[in-house]
Amino acid sequence: MSEFQEQLQRYVDAAERFLNQQFVWEPAPQKTLLESMRYSLLAGGKRLRPVLTMEFCRAAGGDWQKAVSFGCALEMIHTYSLIHDDLPCMDNDDFRRGRPTNHKVYGEAMAVLAGDALLTAAFETAAAADAAPAVIAKNVAILAGCAGARGMVGGQVLDLEGETRPLEADYIHQLQQMKTGALLRAACLMGVTTAGGSPEMIQAATEYADGVGLAFQIRDDILDVIGDAEKLGKATGMDEHKNTFVRLYGVDRCQKMVEEETERAVAALSVFPTPEFLRDLAHWLVRRDH
Repeated sequence: MSEFQEQLQRYVDAAERFLNQQFVWEPAPQKTLLESMRYSLLAGGKRLRPVLTMEFCRAAGGDWQKAVSFGCALEMIHTYSLIHDDLPCMDNDDFRRGRPTNHKVYGEAMAVLAGDALLTAAFETAAAADAAPAVIAKNVAILAGCAGARGMVGGQVLDLEGETRPLEADYIHQLQQMKTGALLRAACLMGVTTAGGSPEMIQAATEYADGVGLAFQIRDDILDVIGDAEKLGKATGMDEHKNTFVRLYGVDRCQKMVEEETERAVAALSVFPTPEFLRDLAHWLVRRDH
């Protein structure tokens, strides 16, 4: 196992330990709600957002373990968005990460409530982090801004409305920056903020997040067309009628765009003294098949 893989696993394990300790209250008359929340929260995944938060904290000179709770708060928001995204009123998906989607197991009403509860729990988690009050305030503001109408939720709206619009490059780029890019940006910024990083590091983290976020979404669009449903853990071809990069540019051009955006992200890292992990992470994401 390479040094990069060892560190990646270390971060993933830290996130999993933290998340496994959540929502295990006793007694709990709302037990079904907690089961529904944990069903999706603990369903696996790359834990990319907590990984980015922890690593940017380390790269900016901080103790990465201080960033675990902030990264996991972000993972709660990401999980809530997936639960709601899978609902019949949204994408109407039956599988997520190789398992039946939340509403298929617990029903639509409970899935909606589980998403609601995860969203609010994210802010409770961030507010209780082992950090200075000023750091907590900054990170809560980052979370709120990137998750709400200016960020992910706004991007979801553009995604829905885009189904009835013609293909437009500017629209698709804006959609991505909000729907997928915003939470990745939050992850990077919270890491630097937790470490007390410089304004130059904040700017570099933003540029890295924008490049990686765009590459990540384009790769997702490619995998929806050419990916293996078994490896992806969900159906492919679900975005056939949506405004996606692949529909606009085609697979070959998108492959080049992924490489270009990845290199743009890597170029932003020069301000950090030890950027190797973040560089390797960006290249690893380019090659992923799920």
